[in-house]
Amino acid sequence: MQQEALSFLSSSFPSLHHNFPTLSRLRFHNFPALSFKPNTSSSSSSSSSLFKSPDIPSLSSTTTTTETLESSIHEKLIYLDSLGIDFLTLINRHPPLLSTALSAVESVVDYMTTPPINFTLQDFRRLVSMCPELLTSPLTSHTIPVITFLLREVGVDSIFDLRQALRRRPRLLACSVDHQLRPTLYFLQRIGILDPHKHTYLLSCSVEHKLVPRIDFFEKLGFSRRSATAMFKRFPQLFNYSIAENYEPKLNYLMVEMERDVREVLEFPQYFSFSLENRIKPRHEACAAKGVRFPLPVMLKTNEAGFRDTLEVHFCNE
Repeated sequence: MQQEALSFLSSSFPSLHHNFPTLSRLRFHNFPALSFKPNTSSSSSSSSSLFKSPDIPSLSSTTTTTETLESSIHEKLIYLDSLGIDFLTLINRHPPLLSTALSAVESVVDYMTTPPINFTLQDFRRLVSMCPELLTSPLTSHTIPVITFLLREVGVDSIFDLRQALRRRPRLLACSVDHQLRPTLYFLQRIGILDPHKHTYLLSCSVEHKLVPRIDFFEKLGFSRRSATAMFKRFPQLFNYSIAENYEPKLNYLMVEMERDVREVLEFPQYFSFSLENRIKPRHEACAAKGVRFPLPVMLKTNEAGFRDTLEVHFCNE
C-alpha cells in the first residue's frame, strides 16, 4: 500500500522530482560556450572571472532534499492511514496537504479529537472528507479562532452543540472569521435573526452571492423588501434552497396548477421545505379529487394518516 502510494505520488505529482534535477540533466553543453582571447589590458581578476564555473546544484544536496521530502510524505501517509483517512484521495482534492508539516497535522488531530472538543475518529474522518482544509489550516491562527467565534460570538451553547454544528456544516472550519463568518453573522442579526446559534449552517454562506439574491428574488415577485425579509426571519432555512431548483418550480406549481395566491407563502414559507413530487403534488391532487381546499399548513404539515383523516372528515361534512 505504501509503495503503491509513493508510486502514485511520483506519477501524479512529477514536480516532486522535477524540482530536484539529477546530474545527468545538467549537461555542460546546455551552458553557452566560452571564448577567451588574451588581453593584456584586462586585469587578472577580470580574466579569471571569465572562467568562473556556473552554479550547478550539488548532486548530494538534491538527492538529500528529495529523500527528505519523500520521507515526510511517507510519514504523513502512514499517520493518516492509521486514523483511517485516505491520504491519496485527500491530496487529489487538496494538494497543499503534501507540503504541510506532519507536526501541524498531528496538532490539528489532537485538538479536534481530545477534550474539550473530543470528536470521535469516525466524526473526525467525516469532517476531513468534507473539509480537507482542516488538516492544513494553522491551528492557532485559524481553527481555534473559528471555534472561539462560534462559542463566544455566535452563542453556541455547549461543546455538544458545537460538535453538532460542525457535523452539519464542516465547511465552517474552512471559513475566515473576519472575512466570512462575522460579516454573515452581522447580516443575519441585522435582518432580525436573533438566534444565530440555531442557524450556524448559514454562517458559511456568502451574503453578497447567496443570501441577498434570495431576498431580491421575492422582492421581484412584488413583495416589499420588508415582507420578503420577514419570510427569511420567520424561516431562515429558506436561505438554503436553490432559486432555480426550488423556488421557481414550487411557485409555478402553486400559482398555475393549484391556482393559489403567491402571497400565501408569506405566511407559510415552510412551503418550500416540502418535496414537490412526494408531498405537494400528491396532497393537492388528493384535495382536488375531493373538491376540498385546505390552507397550505393543513395540507402539508400533517402526516399521511392525519391528512387522509382530515380530508375524509372535511369531505363528508361538505
